[in-house]
Amino acid sequence: MTDSPLRVESADGVTRLILDRPDKRNALSAELVEALLEVVESPPAGTRLLVIQGAGKAFCAGFDFGDLDNQSDGDLVHRFVRLEQLLQAIHHAPCTTLALAHGACFGAGADIFAVCHRRVAAPGTRFRMPGLQFGVMLGTRRLAELVGADHARAVLETSRIFSAEEGKDMGIVQRLAAEDEWPALETEASEAASVLAPGDLAALHDATTSDFRDADLADLVRSVAAPGLRERIRAFLATGR
Repeated sequence: MTDSPLRVESADGVTRLILDRPDKRNALSAELVEALLEVVESPPAGTRLLVIQGAGKAFCAGFDFGDLDNQSDGDLVHRFVRLEQLLQAIHHAPCTTLALAHGACFGAGADIFAVCHRRVAAPGTRFRMPGLQFGVMLGTRRLAELVGADHARAVLETSRIFSAEEGKDMGIVQRLAAEDEWPALETEASEAASVLAPGDLAALHDATTSDFRDADLADLVRSVAAPGLRERIRAFLATGR
């Protein structure tokens, strides 16, 4: 028995990361982000496919604000920086990454989904990216490259909820598939990731992935360094939107 917020399962070259805070809709606590970073940066030997999914009724509800009153601005800045580093690590992973989303896929959870190579959502999955409502610039260049500047502006300006079907039209979602179809899609992804030698697969990912890491981190730090971060978040949460 473990109290870890992350379950890790690894077999036959496939490492599965299961966000395991179902009572919190798998919101990203500091502990969960650190656990994810540890595995993503040093996956089990032989991993060619890294699968990310959520336990319970949601993929991920985003950044966990549950302990906001006990967090200083500095604490929050550090957590957002570590979150950006996690997104970068997933985006530039040498192995193939596969996100399997269902239920709510909000905030930083949607960012995790968007940085994976393969992105599958169950019908009924809902997406939302509200970070700019409290002044946090997280992964905007990556999103704009993925879906185009017009689509990125449209979802970030209003932070509206959009469906998996609309996400597929934009390009955030690659495939719509019910959860009982996921094992077959995982097998398909694993087989595809086994065609090339690991070094060649890593080189392919590197050559086809734009590197915005320094600019994205600088944008994030500038946005969260503005005084009053905790109060901006509190005001956003108070709106209930």
